Amino acid sequence: MDLSRRGFLQAAVFTAAASGLTVACGGGSDSGGTKNGKNLTMWYWGGALSDKVVAEAKTHFKSQIKLTSSSIGGDFKQKLTTTLAAGGSSVPDITGIKGEDIASFLPNADRFLDLNDLGFKKLSSQYLEWKTKLAQTEDGKQIGFPIDIGPTALFYRADQFEKAGLPSDPAKVAAEAKTWDDYFALGTELKKALPGTFLINNMGSVFSIAVGQGTKRFIDQDNHFIGDQDHIRAAWDHAIRAYTLGIDAKINDQSWNAAIGKSLTTEVGAAWHALDIESAAPNTKGKWRVCATPGGPANQGGSYLTLPKQCRNPEEAFKIISWILSPENNAKSFADATIFPASPETYAMPAMTGPDAFFGGQKIIEVFGPAAEAIPVSYEAPADSAVMAPFMAELTSIEAKGKKPDDAWKDAVSQAKQIARRQGVN
Repeated sequence: MDLSRRGFLQAAVFTAAASGLTVACGGGSDSGGTKNGKNLTMWYWGGALSDKVVAEAKTHFKSQIKLTSSSIGGDFKQKLTTTLAAGGSSVPDITGIKGEDIASFLPNADRFLDLNDLGFKKLSSQYLEWKTKLAQTEDGKQIGFPIDIGPTALFYRADQFEKAGLPSDPAKVAAEAKTWDDYFALGTELKKALPGTFLINNMGSVFSIAVGQGTKRFIDQDNHFIGDQDHIRAAWDHAIRAYTLGIDAKINDQSWNAAIGKSLTTEVGAAWHALDIESAAPNTKGKWRVCATPGGPANQGGSYLTLPKQCRNPEEAFKIISWILSPENNAKSFADATIFPASPETYAMPAMTGPDAFFGGQKIIEVFGPAAEAIPVSYEAPADSAVMAPFMAELTSIEAKGKKPDDAWKDAVSQAKQIARRQGVN
């Protein structure tokens, strides 16, 4: 897993601010060459699905369908939107859509089949309701079948907590870091005891998770901009608090690898972030632990499979995606590629309940499972990511250029309002 997955949110909001749904870029795929629906194509990106489960699906359905899968590199959304706009045989029969992009596709839901017409309603109870609803139009059309989610937690170095004279047991750390202020107080103690260490990687990570802990974001269901209201300001103030206390490492994706095994004592991130930490700092095996996110759970990431309206055999295509994303195969996907399932039934399966050696033998599903089921339901407007982008950019300006936080807030709100107006938000 590369850092592009860990840093998905920041990249997504900047991309969304700069581009719309109809960008010009080549996409293209082998459509299978026939029109009888016996050959189906599927697009996804590296890490979106378990390659092993996809291979098993090809074998499982080979007597009925020839499934050709393509792992699409580069800007997946851009290539998909261009291909959908062009239409014709180049459109894949099955395609992934990233979780941070799904809201922007909902205004164009007519480009996709309603999965409820194919049997999703009968299966929907197996998947988290909040995740399912994010791929649903206001009139109930379901365009996305949940692949995975990204429930958050606090990752921390138990050895450094012990060295600083702080609690290191997950339950005790969770109690000590119940709120953001509690968490920052721990960071201040850590910095005093272990000079040169930091609590967070950058302010953007705090801001994005704090926003996700609430039931409101930047635009309400009546299409009004609410990015200047108290709930966003509170998330902003949490991020600024870490900065003013001097516990913000001010690092980006390029410098994160070097910091994670040395100066960063904690990380707040999604379940899939565990593999990022393990890949970047293998020598710290056994020293990390996981506990509940300060301030409550949030979600980062997680994607969907969809069927474009050009799908040549919707019934068989739906059988394929429901098989790939069944609770049983979700367990295989987690074991193979650490893809955290949107099906709670999977959380009790052996693939997810065993001890994790990298985290000192801790059963981390005992943290991530309850978090997944407690994530608050919030409305995410099609323009949400684009409107969020200025806030992330201004937080970076504070860290990189020393911009005054109050000035940065005013500029973020002003720019966000301009973007909202251009995207038809009141």
